[in-house]
Amino acid sequence: MHSLDKDYPQQLLAPRDGPCLSLYQPTHRAFPERQQDPIRFRNLLKELEQSLLKRYPGRDVEPLLAPLRELAEDAEFWNHPADGLAVLRSADLFRVYRLQRPVAPLAVAADSFHTKPLMRIVQSADRYQILGIDRQKARLFEGNRDGLEEIALGEVPGTIDEALDRDIERERATRFHGRQDSRNTARQGTDVRQDYVEADTEAFFRAVDRAVTEHHSRPSGMPLLLMALADHQARFRRISDNPALLEAGIERDPDSITLEALREEAWKLVQPRYLERLAGLVDRYRAAHARAQATDQLPDAARAAVEGRVACLLLEADRQQAGRLVPETGSIIPGDLDNPHLDDLFDDIGEQVLRTGGEVIIVPAEAMPTDTGLAATYRF
Repeated sequence: MHSLDKDYPQQLLAPRDGPCLSLYQPTHRAFPERQQDPIRFRNLLKELEQSLLKRYPGRDVEPLLAPLRELAEDAEFWNHPADGLAVLRSADLFRVYRLQRPVAPLAVAADSFHTKPLMRIVQSADRYQILGIDRQKARLFEGNRDGLEEIALGEVPGTIDEALDRDIERERATRFHGRQDSRNTARQGTDVRQDYVEADTEAFFRAVDRAVTEHHSRPSGMPLLLMALADHQARFRRISDNPALLEAGIERDPDSITLEALREEAWKLVQPRYLERLAGLVDRYRAAHARAQATDQLPDAARAAVEGRVACLLLEADRQQAGRLVPETGSIIPGDLDNPHLDDLFDDIGEQVLRTGGEVIIVPAEAMPTDTGLAATYRF
């Protein structure tokens, strides 16, 4: 499974030769509702094919659609759903993302990917990760206030044997009988085995810490909770160099708790940090607004976004404004469109801010400092 944090925004907002296929679908974790998900996917795939043929008549569409058709028949894939699904396909790219929040169904072919639902997920301020670890294995979870799922480790070693890349049978023999040299004649058996256990555990923890930091924490920017028993908590924290690791942790065996119970425990620890971060963003905006270095007006924010002047943009969650942003000028064309998911000014401005290196944060309505749906703080 691909990593949305690594791909968005640089990969998915990059200029690309069309056609670009975008398919979004709400999915269901529970049985029997999830039985209908593959059927709904095939129906959306038919819509996507129709959109593709209409926009690009005469084109051979099968090479583009082939990986989506294969996905439709992948029973193993459909047995492990999340709350939503995003599939993006172009001549040089194929991406499949399981999403932790539902999305509206959509299937469209265009000259660029439709990525607005992904921005609403990636830029939310309530996301976090959990590293579950013991002496033998590691697991990684990602969630928000509403949901939690286990995610692929990717470059992170999942077991101690994978991390140390060793010959298991040879190691077992060495540990039980000791190394045959003069240095081990006085210390064999249990003491030798314990020395190896302690050394291997520390090496495993170091390898996991490095890989999680490089491949997950830095690309995503999400806070990291550690779930481990008390002695493993202390040992891992002594060797960790991950700046995203929170002081608070979950003292549990990673295999001893359900996903829902884990989400509840995690959110209790993450929520204070989340509220503090939101308060800081709002205070920064208000201070800048008092110096005339911020705006809550959509036309001003649109122009500033195109000019690359927006450092941070707060967008109200689920707020929409039909219309289209003209990227060459920063002007806006209002509209009363039948499908606001395709042309929403708030999302257009947000994507433009991301393209120019700014930060976009999706904020709950009750925490927004304005009543216009946006709050933009300028770089200059």
